[in-house]
Amino acid sequence: MVANRKNIINNYAFIDSQNLNLAIRDQGWKLDFAKFKQYLSVKYSVSKCFLFIGYVPDNQRMYTQLQKLGYVIIFKPTLMQKGIIKGNCDAELVLHAMIEYSNYERAVVVTGDGDFFCLVDYLQSQSKLEALLIPNQKVYSSLLKKIGNEKLKFMNNLKKKLEYKQKEKALV
Repeated sequence: MVANRKNIINNYAFIDSQNLNLAIRDQGWKLDFAKFKQYLSVKYSVSKCFLFIGYVPDNQRMYTQLQKLGYVIIFKPTLMQKGIIKGNCDAELVLHAMIEYSNYERAVVVTGDGDFFCLVDYLQSQSKLEALLIPNQKVYSSLLKKIGNEKLKFMNNLKKKLEYKQKEKALV
């Protein structure tokens, strides 16, 4: 029996990878991106995950792995400033959320950065916001608190579900 396509929820995730990665690491753990993609699919009916990231040529292997997991990676050129690599992807995330607007039912935005308030507020006003998933409840922009508690979700208690655990190599 074929499922009725009208009953399938088609949500998209828009992920601020820098904010996600730093916030999770600040809590003392590392995110397993395969588990995270599965979590988004099951919990929020996400069918497509856009990951916004600054492009660093030395990270090509990681980008390839993320693409194999099914992430759609949107790259931002990076600059070296005072020994720190900068690749702010805020504009790209907002732009792609609007380019894709008619292709998804609702959006899951993953960030704690207040620069995305205008996007999240607009999506909510149009009933297109499924959730604002904040990586660290202890450190995020107070602007995002204006979105309302029913849409704010936090990742602090997801360590057991989503932590990357390096596989032990067998001793030969």
